[in-house]
Amino acid sequence: MAALRKWLLAGLLVLVPLMITIAVINWVVSTLDKTLEILPAEWQPELLIGFYIPGFGVVLALAIVLVIGAATSNFIGNKLVTWWDRLLNRIPVVRSVYSAVKQVSDTLFSEKSNAFREALLVQWPREGVWTIAFLTGKPGSSVSTHLDGEHVSVYVPTTPNPTSGYLMILPKSDCKPLNMSVDEALTYVISMGVITPPQSKPKQTPIEKSPVLKESE
Repeated sequence: MAALRKWLLAGLLVLVPLMITIAVINWVVSTLDKTLEILPAEWQPELLIGFYIPGFGVVLALAIVLVIGAATSNFIGNKLVTWWDRLLNRIPVVRSVYSAVKQVSDTLFSEKSNAFREALLVQWPREGVWTIAFLTGKPGSSVSTHLDGEHVSVYVPTTPNPTSGYLMILPKSDCKPLNMSVDEALTYVISMGVITPPQSKPKQTPIEKSPVLKESE
């Protein structure tokens, strides 16, 4: 029985990650393949080639993103984006949703953004209990005027689903920088602490030298 249990666990350790990976990839590919529906019927790959090949939608989606990115990277494209933003910001209801989503996307995907660039160790939900957090920036002026000393904004994710969590504003001195990358910290959170990051060299740039905080020094 002990041998059978060992073989069963070994098989699960091999198959479960593989099956989850295949399921996620299949979901992504099948979702992006729906972008083919925007093509005219006579341009559908199934009619042109004669059979269905999974992944054509992924190629089309990437091509659309690249074309839009190239078109909006020049002067005329920037003007069109500005005009489009102003138009959407004048529509009730749409304005609230669009502006909020745009601010988040600008923060996350901007090359100059420092959001989620550093993993921290903070005390939460009470003193003496520590958890993983991610540096997201500094509190706005309307918030910082009510705070004494220098504070930072951090995001504390839940486990095993890091897409939900808590925004906290803490004194900078209460945040301890970790010697691990953001990817390693996310893996640690998602695995509920089972997968521990490998030992790494001490950081050369502690939180005091983080680009997010340089402006205040």
